[in-house]
Amino acid sequence: MAKMYKGIWPVAPTPFHDDGTLDLEGMKRVLDFMIDAGVDGICILANYSEQFVLSDEEREVLTRLSLEHVAHRVPVIVTVSHFATQIAVERARLAKSLGASMVMLMPPYHGTTLRGTPEQIFQQFEAVGEVGIPIMVQDAPMAGNDLTVPLLVRMAREIEMVKLFKIECIPATGKLRELIAAGGDAIQGPFDGEEGITLMADLDAGATGTMTSATIPDKIKPILALHAEGNREGASEVYRQVLPVINFENRQCLWRASKAAMMEGGVINSDCCRHPIAPLHPETLAGLLDILRPIDPLVLSWGK
Repeated sequence: MAKMYKGIWPVAPTPFHDDGTLDLEGMKRVLDFMIDAGVDGICILANYSEQFVLSDEEREVLTRLSLEHVAHRVPVIVTVSHFATQIAVERARLAKSLGASMVMLMPPYHGTTLRGTPEQIFQQFEAVGEVGIPIMVQDAPMAGNDLTVPLLVRMAREIEMVKLFKIECIPATGKLRELIAAGGDAIQGPFDGEEGITLMADLDAGATGTMTSATIPDKIKPILALHAEGNREGASEVYRQVLPVINFENRQCLWRASKAAMMEGGVINSDCCRHPIAPLHPETLAGLLDILRPIDPLVLSWGK
């Protein structure tokens, strides 16, 4: 059976004014830029959205604004991760009520020592699944949980709403290949993450989609399209062109790359990140823009 979920579904950054307050008009411009860049879906309130510096009230404001502004032009995934199952369920209910297409959820963790057991992880996803909205499982290093392939396959087979898997833990390629082989048709959306740094290998392993940052989705999307058409050589050529940018972002900038590029291109007015996140060093910023300009991504011209 063909996989139901595919394409590029980047994470939207959360723009702030220079004083650290939410830039809601900037958020609308971020969403419009991403749609103009040809994304197949948008994820909000993820780690690359700096969800860990947002209050509960701000989360709700951003959820409402994003879903209303996108207005079903593309599907929207709302991240609902929380250590407390009750709160994750409440967040999923809100997302569903506002028209989200799906939710993304990491396994329960808090700090460096609190981790859900495999059964507790299953129970949390089961509870969120009862809300009745498709779930993307985020297997991210930040959580520190060991989401084994047997556990993921069990979740896919026994929890109706668990349909997508964003595999980011190293080695992602091997885990994707094993997950797809073990889960079969139950794995409806095998995705990678980490800005697509291992995208070609992950596509070869059977991934059908990727959740990158919002920096260069217009340049990454052709890789997926060419690979899906069976043109691996063409996909590989495009991948080689963008990989230096992906590597620089992943290793030097993280989520700050999208904001810096968007400010340079007039999408947003500030690349502010809330303390204690440090701004990019001037040399790192210059290096980012220097490596971006030769590939001429939409982000550098969209707002000019």
